[in-house]
Amino acid sequence: MKKLFFLLGCLILSTACQHAPATPQAESTPIAATQTPPAPATATMTVIPTSTTAPTLVPLFFTEEFNTDLAAWASFQTGGAQAPSVDLENNVLRVDFVSPNTWYYAIHNAHEYSNVFVSAKFSGTPSGSIGVICDYSESNGWYEFNLASDGTYSVLFGQWLADGIAQYTPIAIDTTEYLKAENLDYEIGLACQETILLLHINGKLFRKLDVTHYGLTQGKIGINASSFEETPMIAIFDWVKVSEPSQ
Repeated sequence: MKKLFFLLGCLILSTACQHAPATPQAESTPIAATQTPPAPATATMTVIPTSTTAPTLVPLFFTEEFNTDLAAWASFQTGGAQAPSVDLENNVLRVDFVSPNTWYYAIHNAHEYSNVFVSAKFSGTPSGSIGVICDYSESNGWYEFNLASDGTYSVLFGQWLADGIAQYTPIAIDTTEYLKAENLDYEIGLACQETILLLHINGKLFRKLDVTHYGLTQGKIGINASSFEETPMIAIFDWVKVSEPSQ
């Protein structure tokens, strides 16, 4: 299937980018979407085999420590000339990218959530981004919160427009004192509470976003990683935790 990724700076139907203060508050002044690394105009979506083992019963809230298999995860790759290598080793999930501008997604299929906090501890080589996903629905879209090796973060609203064709609308793209360029070693957290997104880095809440007009109310959680121009790029997930958001 062919998957078209619109350039975030010029092929977005509607854009809502904001500057981020150091303390949580509502959305503010828009910024240009061209701060994000450019995506290829077209890409091929490829399902990545993860496990042939039937998934076991997964509790609603859990911690994935990558010490068994990936039976509960549906993985796919977009962009790039070659699919990334995905392996479980030493109780981590390792994704090796050999092609530039390649994206890896893994969606956990066990449950859907209307209020959830998804967090992950990860590390990576400094030529890409790593993030978490909530409210994923093939019909309605999803939110993803990404930390990039250039010291920026982004919150995107993704939608499938047709079979294999997606559009991404930037909700927020900015820098923060909690990120440093050339570093991809963080704990990331995203609380999805109905119409509010709460962004966390290393356990600190630093931004609150009202996403009422995007209309998502529930969905699955997931993780993602991508390579930029320089390869190889390696992304390592130590764990992923799904919990109730704090009030």
